[in-house]
Amino acid sequence: MAVRTGKAAGSVSAGEKNLLTAGSVQKKMVRYALPLIVGNLFQQLYNAVDSLIVGNFVGSSALAAVTGTGNLVFLLIGFFNGMAIGEGVVIAHYIGAKDEERTSRSVHTATALGLVISAAMTVVGVLATPVFLVWMGTPDSVMPEAILYLRIYFAGSVGLIMYNTFVGILQAAGDSTHPLYYLIFSSLMNVVLDLLFIAVFGMGVAGAAAATIISQMLSAVLSLIRLMRADSSIRVRFRAIRFDRPILGRMIRIGIPSGLQNSIIGFSNVVIQSYINAYGEFAMAGIGAYTKVEGFAFIPITSFSMALTTFVSQNLGAGESGRVKKGVRFGMLAGILMAVIIGVLMDVFATQLVAAFDSNPEVVAFGVARARVVCPFFCLVSFSHLMAAILRGYGKANVPMIDFLVCWCVIRILIIAVGGLFIHSIYLTYWVYPITWTLSTLTMGIYYRKEEDVLTRCSQNLRGI
Repeated sequence: MAVRTGKAAGSVSAGEKNLLTAGSVQKKMVRYALPLIVGNLFQQLYNAVDSLIVGNFVGSSALAAVTGTGNLVFLLIGFFNGMAIGEGVVIAHYIGAKDEERTSRSVHTATALGLVISAAMTVVGVLATPVFLVWMGTPDSVMPEAILYLRIYFAGSVGLIMYNTFVGILQAAGDSTHPLYYLIFSSLMNVVLDLLFIAVFGMGVAGAAAATIISQMLSAVLSLIRLMRADSSIRVRFRAIRFDRPILGRMIRIGIPSGLQNSIIGFSNVVIQSYINAYGEFAMAGIGAYTKVEGFAFIPITSFSMALTTFVSQNLGAGESGRVKKGVRFGMLAGILMAVIIGVLMDVFATQLVAAFDSNPEVVAFGVARARVVCPFFCLVSFSHLMAAILRGYGKANVPMIDFLVCWCVIRILIIAVGGLFIHSIYLTYWVYPITWTLSTLTMGIYYRKEEDVLTRCSQNLRGI
């Protein structure tokens, strides 16, 4: 049984005020999700500003180098961000159970794990970048700038990984506001540095990468300072940073499937990107510009996904299964509704949005064509991501991982590989997304509908572990 170290009756810390285990389900979730939406908006500005400034000040080839490497970055960084999700689930569970001792140990275990992951990411990213780009079939005209951009980016990946680790801790405690402040500051800094390095100093893609990693490092430092000054069990103390083996094992059991889920998406996108690359730098630039816009469109989806994972985990830790069901219904409704609205708006304004990155008519044509195909199906990708978040909160991260592996990776690649033998059109790379989103929606929806009661009983066994 878990050992709890509680406070005196009537004492409420600042951290406890952020808990999602009491009060109106709708108000709590919206209050928690709104800063996430704004924060993810500024997070997306990191990549979008790089692309906007590079596209307008350097040219289409440089834009292709920056945007064409996005899927590779997601493949590698996405895995480690998934690990951070697993850490947050465990921390939120102990916070919900008011187990301060294990909350503290899990916070310091997560910090130690983040440092190890940062070192691994830096080494792998810097050394293997040329190999990855060759595998993707990157055109020779883009290769030198793509290698330079990625190597600088990965050299500073410690900032991104530790920021996600520290923010995951804050959000697990119900604090989604302070991460928003740090993101706003660092995003504005990123804009200033992009303009300085690219427009003034003429550093090209190297300037874009340098601006990004400096801004990310600032976010990580600000988040760490907040945790070091916390008045609750999430406080970080350097001397306490070490691995707790049972807690580390639990984080890995949830984190690895979550990380693999991200990497599965990234891997399939890398394969698809290799097909896109065969159509030249205009296709790379146009579709890359669209994906930057799409990143903004998915912000409500990812935000409510994060909110649902934390909400489910905290309330299961507190034994509030009734609140879990209410939160799931509301989160799903809100996330899907916003996805529909944004999909319509993106479809209508696709030309203007893509042209903001590069006004070259050929570039715009590729980006708009992609938007016309996928935007009407945003409700499906929303459902899949939200359902995956709910299952992670239940501690069942293997289920969405398997679903994404089959639907978003294996089937997606098979469609491209086999379909490419008969359909010699870039539209095949567009339609593969709605097809696999549909399959994922059906399989996860059926699983959750059949296993909802079983999931609740299984999650109750996690209490006291």
